[in-house]
Amino acid sequence: MDKSAMERLLLLADFSITLNGVFNDAANMSHDVFKTVPSTSVARTVTLTVSGQTLPNEVLFTDYQLKRAANGALTFTAPGVLADGTVPTWA
Repeated sequence: MDKSAMERLLLLADFSITLNGVFNDAANMSHDVFKTVPSTSVARTVTLTVSGQTLPNEVLFTDYQLKRAANGALTFTAPGVLADGTVPTWA
């Protein structure tokens, strides 16, 4: 693999996330951000924050699925994996 491929050593530095939410097509919201996921491989910064601690990661989203929930809401699922092999570190 070269530098343009996903780089990670399993069990050493790995991260995955699945974002779920309700469809929103406003500027810079969920649909605007994820609509090109199936056709491009652009890493996005995802930062988790818990009790004042942050965990930033460069994430490559692998899919963007839309579906109609039982209550009628249009929802999305966007799974992502570590993009650059950098060890996730809480700050």
